[in-house]
Amino acid sequence: MIPHTTHPTRRGFLKGSGALSFALLATGGAAVLPSETEARHLPDGRVTAWVTITADNRMTILFGSAEMGQGVSTSLPMIVAEELDADWSTVASEQVSTDPERVYGNPMMGGVLFAAGSSSVEGYFTHLRQAGAQARQILIRIAAAHWDVPAEEITTRQSTVAHGPSGASMTYGEVAALPDPAWPTGEMPEPELKARADWTIMGTDVARLDSPGKTTGAPVYSIDVDLPGMLHAALLLAPVEGETPTLNSDTATRAVEGVVDVIVMDHAVAVLAQHFPAALAGRDALDVRWTETSPFRKANSADELVALARSADDMSADAVVWESRGDGPADFTSAEAVTGTYTTEHVYHAQMEPLNAVASVDADGMGAEIWLGTQSQTVSIMVAAAVLGTTPERIRFHAMQMGGAFGRRTVFAREQMRDALLLSKATGHPVKVIWTREDDVRNGWLRPATVQRLDAVLDAGGYPTALRHRVASPSIFQFAMPDRWNPETRRDLLVMEGAESSDYDFGTFQAEHVLVPRQSRLSAWRGIGWAPNCFARECFLDELAERAGVDPVSYRRRLLAGSPRALAVLDAAVEMSGFGNAPEGRAHGLAFAGYKKTLAAGVAEVSHEGERLRVHRFWAAIDPGIVIHPQAYRAQVEGGIMFGLSSVLRERSTFTNGQIDQSNFYDYEPIRISDIPDIEVRFVESGEPPSGGGEIGVPMTAPAISNAFRRLTGEARRRLPFVTGA
Repeated sequence: MIPHTTHPTRRGFLKGSGALSFALLATGGAAVLPSETEARHLPDGRVTAWVTITADNRMTILFGSAEMGQGVSTSLPMIVAEELDADWSTVASEQVSTDPERVYGNPMMGGVLFAAGSSSVEGYFTHLRQAGAQARQILIRIAAAHWDVPAEEITTRQSTVAHGPSGASMTYGEVAALPDPAWPTGEMPEPELKARADWTIMGTDVARLDSPGKTTGAPVYSIDVDLPGMLHAALLLAPVEGETPTLNSDTATRAVEGVVDVIVMDHAVAVLAQHFPAALAGRDALDVRWTETSPFRKANSADELVALARSADDMSADAVVWESRGDGPADFTSAEAVTGTYTTEHVYHAQMEPLNAVASVDADGMGAEIWLGTQSQTVSIMVAAAVLGTTPERIRFHAMQMGGAFGRRTVFAREQMRDALLLSKATGHPVKVIWTREDDVRNGWLRPATVQRLDAVLDAGGYPTALRHRVASPSIFQFAMPDRWNPETRRDLLVMEGAESSDYDFGTFQAEHVLVPRQSRLSAWRGIGWAPNCFARECFLDELAERAGVDPVSYRRRLLAGSPRALAVLDAAVEMSGFGNAPEGRAHGLAFAGYKKTLAAGVAEVSHEGERLRVHRFWAAIDPGIVIHPQAYRAQVEGGIMFGLSSVLRERSTFTNGQIDQSNFYDYEPIRISDIPDIEVRFVESGEPPSGGGEIGVPMTAPAISNAFRRLTGEARRRLPFVTGA
């Protein structure tokens, strides 16, 4: 089965469907899309339907963010359903594939379809509440006109409208099926939103809408797409970035049964076959010579780490000020100054579903149908149009579910989708491009390595009166998202976020980004800059607390005194874990962390037996603001903690002479099930608007483990992963 693509702004969107659909106008008001006629046209085409109700009382709610396992296919519809007073058992959801009128886009992401940075619920929250509330008001007005009663006398509950004085009632489906309803005309005024005390859906653990399908294997991923006449492509990729191939011979390849064609590209040689195993066998038989002139031939991860450390220590190096507070420069060379240096190595995304893309280019080469699991439908369509030299209207796009992303599928359309389009255009067939796990590991876009130097000037009690946080790292924006790279300001939030330490009072404070040329392909990784930056800061503060002879809780409480939310999560984590009272042979480590507006504190309980570091338990106290779907949020936090743990224990990418040394999970090792601790998550209520949950588990984990290890052994581990022994 191939999911259909919805084009809600086309005239006749619901013609003949027997449904009632509600439109949220670009101006913010609402209107009805009657189903049975095109005569009631969509005003200027600038409308889109979020909700459709059919006569059998079923409800479909659309959502714009990409579903990659984080649960937005449930949490976003919950927001609409709450304000609509819907019966949740009647609700289904459907992801939007295209948004030519820019009405489904995330307001927090510039109004485009882009799911990244835990921004979906936070970005859409108010917008979707308004959409649901407006749709509810429309139902009330239609019912009021049908019964000839004042709309103010009508109430709603569980997908039912009711008129108390007469005792009349109708389901929403019956309203949708009225033979001659009095449709409200024009835009609706902005309705009053429900008080939180009246919520019955948001904040509850309703069943995930995607669970039944995933239990039975029903969802279709782009790697499952199969089209008539489709060719499967395996690419022999350049061993080093920037090098180009010369085909010596493809005779042996073409002799492989099932191989259809061999095409030389600027960065690869593609083998196209009737099935993927034949394409792989054909690829193995290729005789190709590569140029050896790429400057990345000299790239070595070990050398890069040395260069980063040198840059972090070089105070004459050009540094971009990311955050500055306080009364001016401090003397970090004084006798009262203390320095700590922390290192994080490259890591790979390790998403479960191998990267792939399917494209079928039109006969005239100026249009295409595409199936892709991507974090941004908008960016992918723009890339596709640019590749074909056409307009976005000629791209018929199917946004597919993803088997994990973690930042790897934000701009990857530049590679796999581009190649699928070019190969489809060249062959005249639909083409599916698949990167094997080895292709992906060896050609990964890595989280950059960092070397971080922290300097603090201490008062007599051992507390900082000034603190400087220098992060030496290449820019992610400059490589992966050049459209977001400003060469004048050179601010890279993917590297630097989290270094601002806004909740701490350090007196004078400055965070700096020391830019170093990249030696590998780079991309955002789960937690972006917050993960390495919180690791360095929280380990440094724990060491300062020990130096001062103060317990780490009291030390942080004093520095966080100006942030009630930070103190609340800190106190909760301490209470949950019984911090400082670990069983014999174990120790507790504490870390405070954030991710944008979400605050958290984590405690790890570790032991060290022989050469094995084991994390037995992890407690996380989190203030994410309002939690829409607790079970999904809790699962996101647990997943983030496991990501963070994996970056401590095992995960590391290295490269030699421009080639990544690892190739699959046997030599790039994420944690195993036996490594996973018992995890307890508690939400701390603040009443703040909702914020993201996909990243917050990562930043607190590594420093909590590192601090526990130091308390247990006396040895400070200042480098991730620990496996290096550094």
